[in-house]
Amino acid sequence: MEKIYKVEIITRSEKLNILKDSLSQKGIKGMTVSNVMGAGNQKGKTEVYRGNEMQIDLLPKIRVEILSKESAVNEIIQVTKDCLNTGNVGDGKIIISPVANVIRIRTNQEGIDAI
Repeated sequence: MEKIYKVEIITRSEKLNILKDSLSQKGIKGMTVSNVMGAGNQKGKTEVYRGNEMQIDLLPKIRVEILSKESAVNEIIQVTKDCLNTGNVGDGKIIISPVANVIRIRTNQEGIDAI
């Protein structure tokens, strides 16, 4: 039985459409997208608000979550790296986690059939 993985991609908000289109061209359409805040090596930025300098530690990002069978994970990773890599700090992260099971509530399908 083929294993299931969750691929999480955290990147800049403005990169969502290019990522979504690139994945869709490879037949990968099912995903969950969330607006999140985070800080990594970018360490935030300083802005002026009403004459006062403010340190903004958390920057807006998006998190894309994709449930995938094991055989498609490497393709998702390669497509993601190809379209998000600019070589600059803040390009993002890809996190791969094993999934014990997936159950589609409507049909009671489990495993790969539920993706």
